[in-house]
Amino acid sequence: MKLWDKGFSIDKQIENFTVGNDREIDIHIAKYDVQASLAHAIMLDSIGIITTDELADLKKGLQELATDIENGDFVIEPSFEDVHSKIEWELTNKLGEVGKKIHTARSRNDQVLVALQLYYKENLAIVNDKVKTLFDTLLSLAETHKDSLLPGYTHLQVAMPSSFGLWFSAYAELLIDDVYVLNAVSKVVDQNPLGSAAGYGSSFPIDRELTTKELNFATLKYNVVAAQLSRGKSERSIAAALGGLCNTMARFAMDVCLYMSQNFGFISFPDELTTGSSIMPHKKNPDVFELIRGKCNKIQALHSEMLLITNNLPTGYHRDFQLLKENIIAAFEDVKDILDIFNYSIQQVIVKDIDLNDEKYQYLFTVDSINNLVVEGMSFREAYQKIGSQVQEGTYKPDLGKQHSHLGSIHNLGLDKIAEKYPK
Repeated sequence: MKLWDKGFSIDKQIENFTVGNDREIDIHIAKYDVQASLAHAIMLDSIGIITTDELADLKKGLQELATDIENGDFVIEPSFEDVHSKIEWELTNKLGEVGKKIHTARSRNDQVLVALQLYYKENLAIVNDKVKTLFDTLLSLAETHKDSLLPGYTHLQVAMPSSFGLWFSAYAELLIDDVYVLNAVSKVVDQNPLGSAAGYGSSFPIDRELTTKELNFATLKYNVVAAQLSRGKSERSIAAALGGLCNTMARFAMDVCLYMSQNFGFISFPDELTTGSSIMPHKKNPDVFELIRGKCNKIQALHSEMLLITNNLPTGYHRDFQLLKENIIAAFEDVKDILDIFNYSIQQVIVKDIDLNDEKYQYLFTVDSINNLVVEGMSFREAYQKIGSQVQEGTYKPDLGKQHSHLGSIHNLGLDKIAEKYPK
């Protein structure tokens, strides 16, 4: 069954190419199509297109489908193009003629659009919750290890003293920036496109404000052309937001891999969280964090893909939009998994004691030594030259006891301020 069936058969090779793997992808949006169909049916009843009894039948049929989807019993067989044709067939098969009425005043275009918007809206909220969990974990680790010093690097050269507290809370605060963007994108997708039909509205007197309320959208995408044009724009916005979050996690994962290596030796993990080598029995590989890094870098490329698919499409619906679904949904599923495994793994990090008296860290405190001379009355430039001469001559002796008191520094992390800053 095809929603556009006009009584003739399409070439099988053409059909296979145009359907692609929509059936597999559409499982992710099945429950949202049911939700939208229910809201649409309620609206059709309100304007007299269907009767109250027919609405009751449709409610019952849609609830049964929602239960099947929730239980994993819903299957889109090869005889169906997509989830939308499957759901309409099921309703018609169970309810008879009333099932055929559910498509009145809507197009498959706005069916797909509203189901995706609902999927995006809910999954952005899920991602947001998982980011908050990771944020809380990082702040807790920062508090636990706030007194554990860590060499800071610039240009991958030993630079200035840092701490594990500073490191963990740095990535916690970066997550706040990612949440700002996620929240902005949530507003973009929280607009009801249902009723735009094929992109130019309907001659039926549909009540789009009613479906907006039924589906719990914050507002309506009023202009029907704008509603259709939002397809692609929403995906580009989401890809940018997920990409920004993944950039934070990829950089953090790179730090973890670097700090685990023997040349740094700052952290470790329990054996059961690492993998080994098939020929080198001593290996403890950070495969989880390497895969996080790789997956996150892959997701960061998604925005370019979304942009190139939709960049110069003229007004109206185009089949190119079908290609947006697969990778944007896959990105959501991957990001949720990445956040879960990152949080699970980083909680078990083993922070090692670092001997800052080690020769390779002997110049870690040169800036503190300069500052000591400035406090004693010497100009900064003269103090810089004096300490620089000591370094060149090999006579420099570090002062390991300097306290950094300003907000956001080693000895004043401001964790409470960072926690307060997190978007409510």
